[in-house]
This record gives sequence, structure tokens and C-alpha cells, in this order.
Amino acid sequence: MTECELLSKCGFFNKYQNAKQAACSGFIAMYCKGPKMDVCKRKAYRAEHGVAPPDDMMPTGSMVIE
Repeated sequence: MTECELLSKCGFFNKYQNAKQAACSGFIAMYCKGPKMDVCKRKAYRAEHGVAPPDDMMPTGSMVIE
């Protein structure tokens, strides 16, 4: 499986790739490196607004609550 083309500049991935939370690693497996790459809300946000979304915005569009 390929990786998202935006991975190197994705704030969510860079911030949470080593996180211990199962939810974050699950989202990374499904959206950043998996079958849901094309439905990532972070990609849609970037396309619509021309800028990257907040780092704490998950690929589902929800915000990470710590």
C-alpha cells in the first residue's frame, strides 16, 4: 500500500506518528497509509482553503482532544 503524498507536510502525521494512543495509530494506518487515503478530511480542507488544517484535526475531520 502506498503512503499519502502529503505525509511529509501533514501536521497531524508529524505530530502524532509516534503517539501511543491507539486511535491515532489507527487513523494513520487507515488514512495516511491505507485504504481511506482519498477520503481524508485534512486533504479536503487543504484543497478547499489552500492552507493546511490545524495539526490536531484528525483525518476524520474531528479534533484530537487530549
